[in-house]
Amino acid sequence: QVQLVESGGGLVQAGGSLLLSCAASGRIVSINDMGWYRQAPGEQRELVAGITNGGITNYADSVKGRFTISRDYAKNTMYLQMDRLKPEDTAVYFCNARLRTGPVVVTWGQGTQVTVSS
Repeated sequence: QVQLVESGGGLVQAGGSLLLSCAASGRIVSINDMGWYRQAPGEQRELVAGITNGGITNYADSVKGRFTISRDYAKNTMYLQMDRLKPEDTAVYFCNARLRTGPVVVTWGQGTQVTVSS
């Protein structure tokens, strides 16, 4: 079994910062791509940021310059540093990983709530 566990969500005022973490555990042979997604009430889940095994990153236009995605390969952990948060960043944030346990599988975390007050 493979598990992704997010942490670091919470309530913050507009302009503030949060650091999200996503730790992968279980029978992992290797982790390929990882990413952060978010889903606001009544909205579809959307990609926020992604990072490949080689460290190439991509961001949604709405978060470019404010959010930074990174990975600690030794710890099988991914991070999302969120700065200059806006009320429209309020959502449940999910981490996602495409990894190899034997076969390649795509796994999701349970989500962590981020609420930005104005």
